Formats: sequence, C-alpha cells, structure tokens
Amino acid sequence: MKPALDEIDQKILALLMDDARTPVTTIARQVAIARTTVIARIAALEKRGIIEGYGVRLSHTMRQPAVRAYVGMSVEAKCAPLLIRHLQQLPETETLCAVSGAIDYMLTLRCDTTETLDRLLDQIGAMDGVRQTSTSVILSKRIDRAAL
Repeated sequence: MKPALDEIDQKILALLMDDARTPVTTIARQVAIARTTVIARIAALEKRGIIEGYGVRLSHTMRQPAVRAYVGMSVEAKCAPLLIRHLQQLPETETLCAVSGAIDYMLTLRCDTTETLDRLLDQIGAMDGVRQTSTSVILSKRIDRAAL
C-alpha cells in the first residue's frame, strides 16, 4: 500500500531529491512553512520509511562507465527465468524491469565504450528465448531523481 503524501510532503521530497543537502531554511522558504515544521515533516517521512536514506551523486567527470543504454526486450515466457539469471550475471546490467506493453522487459546497461555495448547487445540478442531487442543509448539526463 502506497503511503498518502500531501502536497507539502511532495514538495519537500522533490527538493530533497534534487539536492539532499538543501538547508532546512531553504526548504521552509520555498514551501512556505516554518523551519521547525520542515524538520518535523522530514523526520516523519524518515520514520514512515518514505525516506530510506541519503547519498552522494558523483560529477559526470567521475562517473564510470560512460555509455548507458535502455534495451527493450521481447522474450519467450518459458525462457524468462533462465534469461533473468544470465542477465543478472552480467556486470553491465544496471536494472531489469518487467513492463507492460509491446515489450516484456526493460534493461538498463552500463558499458565503458560503445564497442563494449555493441558486443554485449549481440550477446544478449543471441541468448535463448530473446525474440527481439530495441536499444536506445542515453545521451544525457535532464532530470535525475533516482535513488542513490
């Protein structure tokens, strides 16, 4: 069950996801509530498990590897468990999500070079049960609120 959040909690979370080090006074000013109210709301969000932690986001010059791609995959259902185990063994696999629609899975890959990505895509396409793949290379992130 998804916990209910009011508009103020949603604004606080958006500010923290953009920069978890945003000072409480800045949040209070932007949300138009008292500083002590922000502190209490953040503590409540942490206690409820909505905020699980805080992290560090590296600058783009420090991020490795340099090439990331989304790979839509259509697979034979009977081969899915084995395919998932194979993808889990690849160090380049960042995420694998079951999705609805024309494809069955959305895979996110991280590779050092485009050549590595190309070889990996050939390897994935040749795996038993893979019917079709469609790849989009990530050029840049315009908004990044992903968990760290």
